[in-house]
Amino acid sequence: MALKESEAIVLRTYPLRESDLLVTLFTRMEGKVRGVARSAMKSRRRFGGALEPLTYVRAFYDDHERQELARIDACEVIESPMASEVSYPRATALAHVAEVLDEVMPDREASDAVFRLSLAVLQELRGATLWMPITYFELWMTRLMGFLPEFSECVVCGRVLDGERAFYHALADGLVCADDKRIASSELSPESRRIAAQMLRSRVSEFSAIAWPKAVGADLRKFLLQILERHMEKKLVTAAMLEKVGG
Repeated sequence: MALKESEAIVLRTYPLRESDLLVTLFTRMEGKVRGVARSAMKSRRRFGGALEPLTYVRAFYDDHERQELARIDACEVIESPMASEVSYPRATALAHVAEVLDEVMPDREASDAVFRLSLAVLQELRGATLWMPITYFELWMTRLMGFLPEFSECVVCGRVLDGERAFYHALADGLVCADDKRIASSELSPESRRIAAQMLRSRVSEFSAIAWPKAVGADLRKFLLQILERHMEKKLVTAAMLEKVGG
């Protein structure tokens, strides 16, 4: 069988046997692909540093009949996050992108929109900013997966929320007005709703020059994470790690 070739983003690697690696790739051609890189811990010629998480690579792999895992033959680095210094906050943000992609994306389901989003966000994470690209990534992943509710009206009574307070609950979809909020609901501020609306019609690079401390959009990120985790039916490990990062 001829080798398949695709641009890909390395999501995760795990040791397998003596020198092999179990690798999860998010490929442009086929979506998420899991495979084995034989002797990857010994072969610098075929892999080198190409299997570091969030490395953008050109991957060569093939599938064997009746086998769940592909055979990853080689990877060539196109762009690596290790090309510049990686601080702990940046490493945590990168790990968060990888975890969301790995948990949310189905196996072997291509999405050029998600692939382009991921590359654009990774590019922004090469700079000093952190919270802006993370907010943009979570918002667009929620939308592209079909999980994002309308921001403009109460899901219970249909009241228009422009100029009104809006609330959400960890166990329910959508935003509600003050009259329909449940016990233990949280508020999504008008500022964060404006940020979300602007991000949904703009490229991530358009926000690069904006000062964006952790407090900006914090309630929006909480809202989006609750949606993602509810649909995944599990907690994101990196979300708790990001919460401890200053900024």
